[in-house]
Amino acid sequence: MAVPLFNLAPDITVSRLCLGTMTFGEQNSLPQSFELLDKAFDSGINFFDSAEMYPVPQRSQTQGRSEEYLGRWIRSRNIPRDRVVLATKVSGPSGQMTWIRNGPESLDSRNIAEAIDNSLRRLQSDYIDLYQVHWPDRYVPMFGETEYDQSRIYSSVSFEEQLAALDRAIGAGKIRYIGLSNETPYGLMKFLHVAEGDFGNARTISVQNCYNLLCRNFDSGMAECCHHESVSLLAYSPLAMGILTGKYLSVGRGPDDARLNLFKGRYAEGESRYNLSNGIIRKATELYVSIAEKHGVHPVSLAIAFVLRHPLVASAVFGATKLWQLEEVLNGCKVHLSPEIVAEIDEVHSAFPNPCP
Repeated sequence: MAVPLFNLAPDITVSRLCLGTMTFGEQNSLPQSFELLDKAFDSGINFFDSAEMYPVPQRSQTQGRSEEYLGRWIRSRNIPRDRVVLATKVSGPSGQMTWIRNGPESLDSRNIAEAIDNSLRRLQSDYIDLYQVHWPDRYVPMFGETEYDQSRIYSSVSFEEQLAALDRAIGAGKIRYIGLSNETPYGLMKFLHVAEGDFGNARTISVQNCYNLLCRNFDSGMAECCHHESVSLLAYSPLAMGILTGKYLSVGRGPDDARLNLFKGRYAEGESRYNLSNGIIRKATELYVSIAEKHGVHPVSLAIAFVLRHPLVASAVFGATKLWQLEEVLNGCKVHLSPEIVAEIDEVHSAFPNPCP
């Protein structure tokens, strides 16, 4: 069974599975990355996601390698550029990654223009199909935070300046479409409203936000915006950083080379957001895994099939460090969740709503 397709834009058709590359250059060597890319492409995946800050955990010595490996693979395999859909991201302000434009400091026009040119160079491409703002240039609760604290507001770059820079890049042929990531309903609607004025070519077509069995926050507010504005969801972390596979539920808490073990103490966001020491997260995970076991479905297939059944999801953005992990995700496309399974999933969700926001 081939990976199904989705029309993300009138002239862009993407596979409903998107291979994320944030392990390339850290957990995966160049040959290992090529092996994963080969298998994904041969299996019908044409959609690949990266970011200028990747791989993670981020550090100056490896920054940009994920894009570089992806570009080298396309070039070495002589793949026609129109056979693949490349998505990447510009980092929002953080102050922590000083090796990326001093922080990065902001998403002003200079930073956006420089980031695009650097990504094009690493990808060895004349254009990027989908260019995404990795996180907003303003205070918003992100990466596990849920409550808005207005005292944390800081001076930010206007939506107008960001869109002007993106619109110029579209006019120059450097990017085709723009998307947002880790965004809120307010941010999406502001980007859409401002684009209607002077930046019509820079209309947002997608939002890459977290969505999985343990995190369905998208359905509270953002889904309504995306539905009425014809914006697709690119669902990242469909396996909740691997905990929905069930591998961390074992007595030994999973393989030593599993990400949450390998980078223990170095990956604050992941460790806090997907912490099975939290009894609620652990219980919800156990229940979802038990549903899969009860119905003879692999936990990975259950998680992937759940995400892909959402009517607003264009593609599930997943990561894999080994070929067998990639195979498990591919198998998720073959699974149809019966009404009985969906009802059992919703029952767990009602008891333990969104423990991993």
